[in-house]
Amino acid sequence: MIKIKSPEEIELMRESALIVSKTLGMLAREVKPGVTTLQLDKLAEEFIRDHGAIPGFLGLYDCPSTLLTSTNMAVVHGLPTNEPLKEGDIVSIDCGALMNEFYGDHAYTFEVGEIDPETKKLLEVTKESLYIGIREFKAGNRVGDVGFAIQKYCEDQGYGVVRELVGHGLGKKMHEEPEMPNYGKRGRGKKFVEGMVVAIEPMINMGTRRIKQLKDGWTIVTADGKPSAHFEHDVALVNGKPEILSTFKYIYDELGIESNEEDEFRQNPLILS
Repeated sequence: MIKIKSPEEIELMRESALIVSKTLGMLAREVKPGVTTLQLDKLAEEFIRDHGAIPGFLGLYDCPSTLLTSTNMAVVHGLPTNEPLKEGDIVSIDCGALMNEFYGDHAYTFEVGEIDPETKKLLEVTKESLYIGIREFKAGNRVGDVGFAIQKYCEDQGYGVVRELVGHGLGKKMHEEPEMPNYGKRGRGKKFVEGMVVAIEPMINMGTRRIKQLKDGWTIVTADGKPSAHFEHDVALVNGKPEILSTFKYIYDELGIESNEEDEFRQNPLILS
């Protein structure tokens, strides 16, 4: 059953989402060659706890870490390791936090130093597909409208859209109804109604859409060994329109990136603190 959130609950969820956003912003200045994802994981846990929240992934489904860090051919659910990041790598950092009894959960794929143009394009297309999907999250539309928009945009550019892993509803549980696939048919699936909150998260592969799981029981990788990208936002349906609760602006401030990509999805300006 889909759990509808009141306006007050959505504002509490915005606080939870922004803790994750701030954590990713802090990590943005730490992602560089020579750093290990285990080091990033330790920093993230300390940061989340210092800001009055609880790591959302740690212990959930027996997850052993605060972050899920997926490098290069890893799609999602990569466990932090002692292996240093290298120049030219990409790493998806997925992070969750529990605050005000609600979860925040979102992700960003970072460049490690200079990356090759082909991989950079994969990241750009994947991130743009996230916003293309978010535009379809509006009153009267259905789950399939979001999935169709993401799938068409990415497949038209020759990329593989992962089927087995999907976005989800978000609230007092990390994973609520409805599931939010990144593929689908227009007009199919559950209808969007006021007060829904979902995590939309395209997982897009440079080559085949097919994936496999490593022996650690967590890490999902592309079947052909080509890179994969992953971006995720928490989005509420407010006044019939998508309202992004999370933000990449903390990341962009650290990296010196100018962007207004989120502005159309905010009914009030975001005040960074």
